[in-house]
Amino acid sequence: MAMALDIFRALGDPTRLRILALLRTMELSVGELAQVLGQSQPRVSRHVKILVDARLAERRKEGSWVFVALGAREAVAPIVAALDQWSVHEPDHWAVADAARLAAVRADRAASAATWFEDHAAEWDAIRSLHVAESEVEAAMAALLGQGSIGTLIDIGTGTGRMLEVFGAQADAALGIDRSSEMLRLARAKLHDRPNTELRQADLYALPMADGAANVAILHHVLHFAQQPGAAIAEAARVLATGGRLLIADFAPHDREDLRARDAHTRLGFADEQIAGWFANAGLRMTQIETLGGGTLTVKLWLGTKQGLKGLRPVDSNMVKAA
Repeated sequence: MAMALDIFRALGDPTRLRILALLRTMELSVGELAQVLGQSQPRVSRHVKILVDARLAERRKEGSWVFVALGAREAVAPIVAALDQWSVHEPDHWAVADAARLAAVRADRAASAATWFEDHAAEWDAIRSLHVAESEVEAAMAALLGQGSIGTLIDIGTGTGRMLEVFGAQADAALGIDRSSEMLRLARAKLHDRPNTELRQADLYALPMADGAANVAILHHVLHFAQQPGAAIAEAARVLATGGRLLIADFAPHDREDLRARDAHTRLGFADEQIAGWFANAGLRMTQIETLGGGTLTVKLWLGTKQGLKGLRPVDSNMVKAA
């Protein structure tokens, strides 16, 4: 009863109903909500707090920005169903105006993303020129994961959200995490129309997901930045359910020291035996290794499967050596 009272009190204001409708469309910062609603940020923040207290919304801080998303499903779903039913008989005149202003917010995000990519194009092209085309890497990853549903996906170090673009449609739910608030803003500009996709600022050593909650985890060109690759793999394994899969795409060992100095690569690639050892320590069985040559740097794909306590067994050394 207390939960119901909190919810109905929270919705007893037209602005908060508008905020709820906007959050159904996409996750928004407080500043973006203020822009759409035509209200000050402090006022919008007060409305958001009331919705958060009623569990109808949740708030996450990313750098100097605060993003707001829909809250707990058990609180939101009944309200959304009722609002949809009522709107059939009494259309909301605010919805049309809010949708137009929301389109402007999306355009601003897209423009910011385009500017960033233009400014950093030379850096990205320099790295890409050293290895096989990304399209080939993505095709090989897709072959390993298969064409069916992949359940709940977590993309660790999502960057601009490319892996969520590629595999999000196969997922029931997808979560992208990154430490960089700038990268997450770029990802949001691309993924605003993916209702099953969530983005959060978090560290790869402390994923915001419960034990066993994911079916697939991806580390795409992330591990060579990690100070503790084994710990990153262990944390990814923690959130996988038994039978869940971890797919890593990264470089084979190389001697390009300039990447360490210029691009902050902590590790100059990884040997199969290294990855296999970290997999075994994390309760993962190495199930497949792919090698993608064709450039100065060789790209490797390692696929591991989470084992149950009874299913743990040593890594198949023949597979590692043969790969």
